[in-house]
Amino acid sequence: MPVIPDYHAQLYSTNKKGNPMNDQPKLRWGILGAARVNERLLPAIVEARNSQLVAIASRRPGAALETLKKHAPQLEGQVATYDNLQALLDDDNVQAVYIPLSNHEHAEWAPKAMARGKHVLIEKPMAIRVQDIDAIEAAAKQYNVKAMEGFMYRFHPQHARVKELLDSGLIGEVRAVRASYSFMMRPARMYRLENDCQHGGGAMWDIGPYAVHSARWCFDRDPIAVTAISKYTESGADIATSGVIDFGDGKHARFDVSFECSRQSTYEMIGTKGILTCQAVWQLPGDVPVISWSTEDGRSSIERLPAANHFNLEIEHFSDCVLNDKQPLLTFEDARMNCRVIEAVNEAAKTGRVVKF
Repeated sequence: MPVIPDYHAQLYSTNKKGNPMNDQPKLRWGILGAARVNERLLPAIVEARNSQLVAIASRRPGAALETLKKHAPQLEGQVATYDNLQALLDDDNVQAVYIPLSNHEHAEWAPKAMARGKHVLIEKPMAIRVQDIDAIEAAAKQYNVKAMEGFMYRFHPQHARVKELLDSGLIGEVRAVRASYSFMMRPARMYRLENDCQHGGGAMWDIGPYAVHSARWCFDRDPIAVTAISKYTESGADIATSGVIDFGDGKHARFDVSFECSRQSTYEMIGTKGILTCQAVWQLPGDVPVISWSTEDGRSSIERLPAANHFNLEIEHFSDCVLNDKQPLLTFEDARMNCRVIEAVNEAAKTGRVVKF
């Protein structure tokens, strides 16, 4: 379970005169798509102290400019807007690209961006096939650029606090995990069900990556088998999936993801001495993170932590990695394993079999 560094402390230390280092270089970002995630992602780039938004593109005429006006109107005229994705990649002013395109398109556009010398932060999932992640990694090495899967939640300080509590031995050895992620499907989000599971559609490829990733983080070990059940739409996309991930030695994670339940994003660890719960993984600006725990000896606590913008912290981390030649926190091997588990979950749900690794 890797420690999440305090990026603000690292990036924004003071100089010898005690003044903030506000004149540091900034990574110039382009956004490859006008997806809904821009309502959080675009302002995070604008507000990041080591980043600068310089371009946004969409294939829908006028959508890039509309997105800019909606989320950063003060930058109209300063940020290039394109009605063609390739035009953004051809813009030499862009150093790094965020890719929030449809899941099945990541494997195509990430290498294209790298071939133009761009560093890439790819909205989860990095790809929907392990071999595509291999190809993205090969392109990153070939063109000497950085790449990372975009799990913004991992950069929120609340998880560092969870790690602290676990390391203290508070709940003993973790034996079981519960991970629940869901929201009610709205008409504006129906595009998530257009493709079948094989082509990146459905709940498992949309919010399932959080369930799998957080469960794996809780155990910090690779799983050995999965079993699952799904409810499908006419398109072949799952609208809800539940299952069990076997981590060996009697350790397991139960998960459920759904577009038919109220909004939740929770993981809970059950140890030999107690229980620890992260109440809300998806944090909105200004939200107060809550961690609760109880132990067999009668102790309990509800901890309320300072608010933080995990999108902003993710952008600052990746920008720091590019500007200072550091390795991103989330690795290609991590992305491969997450993809492998989701593929196995979909197979298990389709066949009714336990799928072993």
